[in-house]
Amino acid sequence: MKKQDLIKLATLLGLVIIAYIPTFIWMIDRWSSAETYYSHGFLVPLISGFIIWQKRKELNKLKVHPLNLGWLFFGVGITIHAISALWQVSFSSGFSLLLVLPGLVLLCLGKEFLRQLLFPIFFLIFMIPLPLVAIANISFRLKIFASQVSTAIVNRLGVAAVREGSVIKTAHSYVVVEDPCSGIRSLIALIALGALMAYFSNIPRAKKIILFFSSIPIALLSNIVRIVSVTIASEIYGSQFATGTFHDVMGILVFVLAFIGLSMTAKLLE
Repeated sequence: MKKQDLIKLATLLGLVIIAYIPTFIWMIDRWSSAETYYSHGFLVPLISGFIIWQKRKELNKLKVHPLNLGWLFFGVGITIHAISALWQVSFSSGFSLLLVLPGLVLLCLGKEFLRQLLFPIFFLIFMIPLPLVAIANISFRLKIFASQVSTAIVNRLGVAAVREGSVIKTAHSYVVVEDPCSGIRSLIALIALGALMAYFSNIPRAKKIILFFSSIPIALLSNIVRIVSVTIASEIYGSQFATGTFHDVMGILVFVLAFIGLSMTAKLLE
């Protein structure tokens, strides 16, 4: 890779960054909000950058063959961004980056570079927050599903429980499965983790796909374990105990259990 190629890419990338400043501000605001589901968003571009840095030796060996096909991706992406900015739709503006960046790579470097950079570019999708309407809809469906399954398990374990909406009632207590407990936060983060584990795993592509999609049921199951544990603890020790430190510890254990589940799945696929 020649110096002038890097300068060309850096210049165009700098102009893109300037054009997307309002979108980046929106992302950072969503990442850092009080009830965010995207606190991992700060890490995503750093992880993508690290993966690219790891590939630096391979990239330096490649020959630059710019392709005009890049204009198609770049043009469509910039058009989506312009329309999104006009209508103030930040999500579609952020999504357009996944077209603009591959377009830039094709225009400046070529398809061999894009092949090497495809994963770190598309991994950036995990930093783009979903619209709040979509989050609310998914969260509602998840908490109803989680409370249904958790109620059935609690009953199977010998503790009488009934469900009313997203409220699990036992003989002496009750647990409200609210939006933060729906599992959407862990689901979003663990899908990103599943993508990383699949990418770095030394297994065939078909098994990588299986590992990636396994992150969804693993995340859901981990959250159900948390709700079941909190429900039983609430019945035995009281709601004050279950909603205090125990609740917070179980929140952390969701990620621990999910990570163990993903690691075991990766080992089995190997």
